[in-house]
Amino acid sequence: MNTAQAQLLRWVLVETSHPGNVGSAARALKTMGFSDLRLISPKIPGVAQTPEAIALASGAGDILESSQESPSLESAVQDCALVLGLTSRDREFGPPAMNWQDARPLIQAAIAGNQRVALLFGPERTGLDNHHLSLCTHRVWLDANPLYPSLNLAQAMMVCAFTLRESLNEDAVLGPTGSNVEQVDYADPAAVAAMLEHWREGLEAIGYLDPANPKKLMPRLQALFARTRLQKEEIDLLRGIAKQMLLRK
Repeated sequence: MNTAQAQLLRWVLVETSHPGNVGSAARALKTMGFSDLRLISPKIPGVAQTPEAIALASGAGDILESSQESPSLESAVQDCALVLGLTSRDREFGPPAMNWQDARPLIQAAIAGNQRVALLFGPERTGLDNHHLSLCTHRVWLDANPLYPSLNLAQAMMVCAFTLRESLNEDAVLGPTGSNVEQVDYADPAAVAAMLEHWREGLEAIGYLDPANPKKLMPRLQALFARTRLQKEEIDLLRGIAKQMLLRK
């Protein structure tokens, strides 16, 4: 694994509660050669500079110092072609689900195509919620004891970082593949979410969606589009349709 590959992996902690978990996560990333850590709305503002986080980082203070804190999850995934939400909870709607073993080849292919990948880890107590997952291309779980599948946040990150390092090192041994990978210009999840909001407005405008009784139409549409992995030009086409719906208002 080289530095350029590692920099295409973005590690996103959403609404983390415990400073020690942030420090331990930074240590796990540095140990495995990764560095891009994003902190979305942590429960303690400035958590990366707290004494507990620094102590648990144990020499990975540079990862904490370079981490970026933001209230916007959308901004953290805006330029990512592949966004994986790590959670063991089943959902009625949301992006396609797969285990970590099946997700790794998707990550390898994206990295080989020089595309950025984000891995999202949710709050310690509740995990990723439906809004968080609406910004993911896939929902991913780690195989574990079905009687006790709960992993500590830093443990889950270490499992992912270690196995990804293995996968990317295997790619390095087999030789560069980037030139042989078909470049697909996928839309990032933030663009898909904006398109869906445009469609919601359009469907209300033509009377197809009743805002007082929306039922499950929009979650179903979100799940439908998540399964297709829309490309940027397809987003433009769909937003053009939404624009025409609004013009008929």
